[in-house]
Amino acid sequence: MARRKKGRRIDGVFLLDKPQGLTSNSALQRVKRLYDAAKAGHTGALDPLATGMLPICLGEATKFSQFLLDSDKRYITTAKLGVRTDSSDADGEVVETKPVPSLEWDSLNQLIQARFAGEIEQVPSMFSALKHNGQPLYKLARKGEKVEVKPRQVNIYEIKLLDLRDDEVDLEVHCSKGTYIRSIVEDLGLELGCGAHVSMLRRIGVANYDAAKLLTMDELEQIAAETETDQGPECIQMRLDALLLPPWSAVDSLPSIELPADLAVRLLQGQRITELFDERGLVRLFAEQRFLGMGEVEDTGRLVARRLLDTSEGAQA
Repeated sequence: MARRKKGRRIDGVFLLDKPQGLTSNSALQRVKRLYDAAKAGHTGALDPLATGMLPICLGEATKFSQFLLDSDKRYITTAKLGVRTDSSDADGEVVETKPVPSLEWDSLNQLIQARFAGEIEQVPSMFSALKHNGQPLYKLARKGEKVEVKPRQVNIYEIKLLDLRDDEVDLEVHCSKGTYIRSIVEDLGLELGCGAHVSMLRRIGVANYDAAKLLTMDELEQIAAETETDQGPECIQMRLDALLLPPWSAVDSLPSIELPADLAVRLLQGQRITELFDERGLVRLFAEQRFLGMGEVEDTGRLVARRLLDTSEGAQA
């Protein structure tokens, strides 16, 4: 019996501009297939309705995907006023319509800042990916089941009113992990007395990643198709690989330590490092400008390995 091909070793982060209508898992599988990657994972699902930044970690970069899951995010969204849906977005069934009151920019902005800026408490939507007894809430919601969802504390670092039209409000939100934009929009509609739902949602930032480096699925597939026609499979891999950001980009907010070659060898062999370091907390580790992984300098100054790359096949830096 022939063994199933597992894919190749490729390490890095691809910044996908996810299109509307595609699930995050479907997007992940398409990118993984194009790269012929043995291992891949995304860093926080976007709803099918949503577009924008979806960092996809390949190979050893998946070891640091949790840090992107835990990082702050940036979104722009359009709130459609006067219409409530069961899912609080445009994909849901309309449950209520009400007239939209006349709104003034200054008073609306004051309401938004007073109600939503800073640390707030919000109740996640039943159509979120949070799990109850192992089942995602959105699956229970689609079955018509309702469960009690506990409120959670989130931090809205900044919320901007971008535009105001007759029945639409555009917002930009910089928030902590676990923030549900649809909950902000739903609560804004309640505050205005007319209801609201998300008609557009786009993620424009995850951690420190630059939105200018986003590529769409169509662009990625076009690059692969053009290269295959002109130059063949090996050149496809080379050209696609050049689009990847290094694995350490997932944790580039951490300070870095450049280790001498002898200490790097000892660390990778699992030996105790007795030398003391000035840094404290989590750090990125390099040796001869090659990324080794992540460590932690304890209060004693001692360096402990936390998440190292598998260097047996030569992780890309």
